[in-house]
Amino acid sequence: MTQLSDIKVLILSAAAQRPEHIALPLPNSLRGGAAAKVVGAMIAKGLLQEVDADLRKGEPMWRETGEGHGTTLVATDAGLAAIGIEPEVANSAPTGANEPPGHAPAPDAATEPEAAPKARTPRDGTKQATLIAMLRAPDGATIEEIIAATGWQSHTVRGAMAGALKKKLGLEVTSEKVEGRGRVYRIS
Repeated sequence: MTQLSDIKVLILSAAAQRPEHIALPLPNSLRGGAAAKVVGAMIAKGLLQEVDADLRKGEPMWRETGEGHGTTLVATDAGLAAIGIEPEVANSAPTGANEPPGHAPAPDAATEPEAAPKARTPRDGTKQATLIAMLRAPDGATIEEIIAATGWQSHTVRGAMAGALKKKLGLEVTSEKVEGRGRVYRIS
């Protein structure tokens, strides 16, 4: 599954806590065209769906369809699974009598998004793979050596070590000053 932006995670998390998983109201920081763009992308990816709003129940309206009717936004099971929440069917009564047809996802849909982040490794032959190989070498690598191997600028090398390696891949990058070589970086 695709990686979600912070605002999409916020929308889905709020919907997960509301009755019937209604995604409205949207966060105050998301208004106008930006809201339409984010919601449109989430609907296209199957994370949200538009359903008829029951105005008698006081459901918030996303858009008006005419003559006092409108739609609201509801988080789908795929949307909830994308933020690590099991589909409602697993938590509901075993009969499932209150669930609309087609509401339950396939069993793999809930487990697949969890497996993807754990298997995050760079592809072979990429500059990131080259960087990791250089840092795993017994002698480590200096910024200048990495620049020569990857063609990156120095700020890109430092950013890749801090962002991609440390934060995303969870690797521990250490450095030490080596006489005659300068600062040497290694993955411990």
